[in-house]
Amino acid sequence: MTISVFVGTSVDGFIARPNGDLDWLPAGGGEPHGYDEFIASVDAIVMGRKSFEMVLTFDPWPYGDKRVVVLSSRPVDLSGAVGGVVEQMAGPPAEIVARLAASGAYHLYIDGGITIQRFLRAGLIQRLIVTRVPVLIGDGIPLFGTLPRDVRLRHVMTRHYPSGLVQTEYSTIETPE
Repeated sequence: MTISVFVGTSVDGFIARPNGDLDWLPAGGGEPHGYDEFIASVDAIVMGRKSFEMVLTFDPWPYGDKRVVVLSSRPVDLSGAVGGVVEQMAGPPAEIVARLAASGAYHLYIDGGITIQRFLRAGLIQRLIVTRVPVLIGDGIPLFGTLPRDVRLRHVMTRHYPSGLVQTEYSTIETPE
């Protein structure tokens, strides 16, 4: 199974304002920067409750009939995902991955700050695609949090776009405990 992150950050490393607002991102995602090709390769999106609630404000539902798994230990109202294929799960990241693998998933897209951080801490992310948006927002929700150990990365490639977007792809390097 491949477990990937595809995320946009401000140049100062934030994925959202402190209140979760994404108003600093380019309208409509900006120019094409590989997201459509990436999402086509994914068969399940895993996100936390807060990210799901933010996605519900998008019109229309952005994931079509792609399987979306919302992680929360509390009940989540999934009815707002009109036209979406959404389910809820709870548990540690390794358990979530095992359940999704058992159901036939082969490429997971992990989204949302806390969820990305949990999967990184568990050593489950293999691919990171980070697109830096040319803006400093000064404060917000950081992409990366504390880690129990270093996560070594191998640079795969960096692309830049006319709008100023800079996208870097990394793969994780397994390190012995």
